[in-house]
Amino acid sequence: MNTGELTDLGQQLRVDSVRAAAAAGSGHPTSSMSAADLVAVLLAHHFRYDFDRPAHPGNDRFVLSKGHASPLLYAAYKAAGAIDDEELLTFRELGSRLEGHPTPQRLPWVETATGSLGQGLPVGVGIALAGKRLDRTGYRVWVLCGDSELAEGSVWEAAEHAGYEHLDNLTVIVDVNRLGQRGPTRHGHDLDAYARRFQAFDWHTIEVDGHDVDAVDRAYGEAASTKGQPTAILARTLKGKGVEGVQDREGLHGKPLPEAEDAVAELGGSRDLRVQVREPAAARMLHSVQTGDFELPTWEKGEEVATRNAFGEALAALGTGRGDIVALDGEVGDSTRAEFFAKEHPDRYFECYIAEQQLVASAVGLAARGWVPYAATFAAFLTRAHDFIRMASISGSGINLVGSHAGVAIGQDGPSQMGLEDLAMMRAVHGSTVLYPCDANQTARLVGTMAGLEGIRYLRTSRGESPVIYGPDEEFPVGGSKVLRSSGEDRLTLVAAGVTVHEALAAADALEEQGIRARVIDLYSVKPVDRATLRRAAEETGCLVTVEDHHPEGGIGDAVLDAFTDGRPVPRLVRLAVRTMPGSASPDEQLHAAGIDTESIAAAGRLLVEEAVVR
Repeated sequence: MNTGELTDLGQQLRVDSVRAAAAAGSGHPTSSMSAADLVAVLLAHHFRYDFDRPAHPGNDRFVLSKGHASPLLYAAYKAAGAIDDEELLTFRELGSRLEGHPTPQRLPWVETATGSLGQGLPVGVGIALAGKRLDRTGYRVWVLCGDSELAEGSVWEAAEHAGYEHLDNLTVIVDVNRLGQRGPTRHGHDLDAYARRFQAFDWHTIEVDGHDVDAVDRAYGEAASTKGQPTAILARTLKGKGVEGVQDREGLHGKPLPEAEDAVAELGGSRDLRVQVREPAAARMLHSVQTGDFELPTWEKGEEVATRNAFGEALAALGTGRGDIVALDGEVGDSTRAEFFAKEHPDRYFECYIAEQQLVASAVGLAARGWVPYAATFAAFLTRAHDFIRMASISGSGINLVGSHAGVAIGQDGPSQMGLEDLAMMRAVHGSTVLYPCDANQTARLVGTMAGLEGIRYLRTSRGESPVIYGPDEEFPVGGSKVLRSSGEDRLTLVAAGVTVHEALAAADALEEQGIRARVIDLYSVKPVDRATLRRAAEETGCLVTVEDHHPEGGIGDAVLDAFTDGRPVPRLVRLAVRTMPGSASPDEQLHAAGIDTESIAAAGRLLVEEAVVR
């Protein structure tokens, strides 16, 4: 396309953005209008993509980080022939693929869900890492950001990581339109301010008038030819460009244009230009993704093994058998034991340093390219990345997260290092799987199982050593549990997971000496929970004690109650959990102080049975 045609295409994208928002009665047309020329030039001259084959290995990847500008994205899809005008005007309707913020669940050309600002560039970095280090097919990653979201710290985690990794296959296009939701942005139209920040992280920067299509065209060409550095194109634009009544004016964010028909006329009327998007280069994987026989590690009953060690060994073995497994570390791989994988498979190991948002975002980006990531850090630190996990779920992303050093059982390090909220956080994520093993063989099996699951998968591991209680051939289906003690004379049931399983077993022994038989359930699958086994235990014993190294809100106690949400009578229940703020102490002292050790469990169980007899 020549200059005039590119300008016309930009106007068409504006018109269709206005029309889509007007039809919906909501949306963000002014945010779409500012970036229309940027997208027009990219689509017509630089983007390589086969819309009929979104999984083509040579396709470029586009991430709309400013996801609220979805009318612009859908207008571009129409120009490319991927959707028609009729569908464009279903924007935001019930059942439409064209949601207010785009998601890959509904549209195959969307790489990741956006809308929570500051996430597009971090995920784009993950996709670019896959392209640079694993796929090696020559595709480029283009990320369109708004200037407002550059206030997010996650953007600068991503910027530093991209600069460090020399991701010259990554270009971020910043739509500097000066206006956020409630007024001016921090730096307004000061492109130099943004350039200095990107340059500090070793980016190549280009400042450009975002409405000069020839200048934008040259900037994209320069980005594609820049070697050794990612490129940030900082484009000065005007929000609501092209319509005098809204252009560069405050108070119009997230609103359809008041006089949409007049605005369309001012923009030159409707058009129906079609763009022949450049085809991707022929591409093939330059390495084999082998899947072969492998053996998970095993341990003998009675051995003392930390579940974090079992995780590391199992992941390394899994990586030997499956070439699509990748591991990511938050600079604690020597503690989580992810370093075991690094030593065996350094080409598939990604060090994200102490940047948990980028850790999860990189996993999402790698998963978008078909890899199976395991991202590990301390359970406590994953809370920092919760919004990324939430958005990964919206994307339908398949990632494995591993949180080590969970609970007060870690001992002297104190509460800042103790994951005491992670089970609640991960259970609340839509479609998640939450697993909490108590011994090494169970851990290894669950690590292998996770690779074949869908959605967000979370494995909680422990710092200290614990005895192996399961044989190497034991199976642990997701949604199951293990009844470790059971008899026809049971008067209560102890439900535990992870470190508290061993405390519960010892408590059952103590109770038996006092003439009280107790059933013990290892609830290793915290979500989905084994409803059938819990209901049967409630019916047969009448009394339940849940015990967890976690705060009472949202953890194992609440998971157990989920088994009785269909109107079934709730059994007599005592919930033992960490209810006070821990300090520094030994692991045994921590468990006792929290009231979740053997002595506390036995006392609670005995009292519950005695009260049941009285009543």
